[in-house]
Amino acid sequence: MNPLTFTAKNIADAALTTTGCAIVPIFGRGKLPLAAQQLDQASNGAIKAAIKLGDFRGETGEKLMLPGAGASKRILLVGCGVASKFDRGKARQFSTAVYTAINQTRAKDAVAYIAELSIKNGDASWLCHNLAQTLTAASYRYTNTVTKPKAPFKLAKLTVCPGKSISIRSAQRALDTGRYTGLGVNHACELANLPGNVCTPGYLVGQARKLVRDHPTKLKLSVIEEKKMSTLGMGALLSVSAGSAQPAKLIVLNYTGADAKHKPYILVGKGITFDSGGISLKPGAKMDEMKYDMGGAASVFGTLSAISKMELPLNVIGIIAAAENMPGSRATKPGDVVTSMSGKTIEILNTDAEGRLVLCDALTYAERFNPKAVIDIATLTGACVVALGSHATGLYSNQDKLSEQLLEAGIEAHDRAWQMPLWDDYKKQLKTNFADLSNIGGPGGGSITAACFLSSFAEKYPWAHLDIAGTAWTSGPKGATGRPVAMLTQYLMDRAGK
Repeated sequence: MNPLTFTAKNIADAALTTTGCAIVPIFGRGKLPLAAQQLDQASNGAIKAAIKLGDFRGETGEKLMLPGAGASKRILLVGCGVASKFDRGKARQFSTAVYTAINQTRAKDAVAYIAELSIKNGDASWLCHNLAQTLTAASYRYTNTVTKPKAPFKLAKLTVCPGKSISIRSAQRALDTGRYTGLGVNHACELANLPGNVCTPGYLVGQARKLVRDHPTKLKLSVIEEKKMSTLGMGALLSVSAGSAQPAKLIVLNYTGADAKHKPYILVGKGITFDSGGISLKPGAKMDEMKYDMGGAASVFGTLSAISKMELPLNVIGIIAAAENMPGSRATKPGDVVTSMSGKTIEILNTDAEGRLVLCDALTYAERFNPKAVIDIATLTGACVVALGSHATGLYSNQDKLSEQLLEAGIEAHDRAWQMPLWDDYKKQLKTNFADLSNIGGPGGGSITAACFLSSFAEKYPWAHLDIAGTAWTSGPKGATGRPVAMLTQYLMDRAGK
């Protein structure tokens, strides 16, 4: 658990406030904000002197650490550019600059004076949320399998002075939701970063149990084992785990925040804990990154963790289809035909297109909950990386309203998606002479035909598919991003009216 906490509190005189670091945002032109004036006077004009000398110009993201004055041990000046152009993008740069500068110190507590930061396309609540989320997510360190981990973020407490444009109660709520979202992102990063010999389908079951123990009044867990999957007819999911010594698991986490009469929102995560490609073996280069093929499952864990801490007043079900795709002697072969839970038969032309096979049975299983909406999240196709790179998640949906809600949530959270076509024209590529449909649709439009495949199993409810193959992790430096936890959390907060 990240120890960093946030407190909203307005302070009359910055020079009289005891703190390890006073954080003062300064615009490039105009008079100094009140907190800066108070600290400048206490430091015998050190802030104005630095500006006059040209050591600090107030440019966006610029940082200058000065010796302490008054009761502050340090003074951090952070540039915010031109006041009239200070928007959400500049505010995000401010939050990042604060983290970068504080991380180079040993300060355990700090005070951020943000009362005079006016955002063009945002407000004080948004700024508090962003600041807390940014610092919390940036403070994540992977420690599980290393003996000398990266030095931890020393800051344990940040007091934020939001000014009179927002009540302290509202500011505290925004800080809390930002922190919980950041912790959810970190939760997803931790699971995705674990190696495949640690993070197996069974390990994910253990993590689900731990999540329930942390939130026993809100979360319940059920786990479907392979024997029950066979009884349910989940031939597609079982075809993926057939070559592995690790049995598949279907993990169902039920978050109850509203009356049972309210239909649940369902998040379905692809949980391929390692993807060798099966018999259709992947190239060896970068195959180690296929531990990230459970990024969709990790995002479901992270989102449920965040909303459980927020205690959102709605019902959410997380379904995680967990399996390992290996080329064992019992592995599914190209050309094999399997029967899905829906009853549709599938010709498996490529065993490396396994994510859609575990997801299709999970999507059919979701029908029994009479969902309000279903969103699946998957590191599904390299084709999506080619199309959108690492900036945008690919979004597909059978309902325009759901698409718009997710796009808006992505913009709000700066965890953006781009809507892709889901036309019947592409579905023709999935036709085969030997089954109801094949699991690949040829070289053209690979991300689209994969989404079309999934849409065939999501016809009974509003559904969206998020292809996060380009956004779930980075190759340099290598590590999980925790996306799209921020988007999903914002989407659910919007549905809850928060």
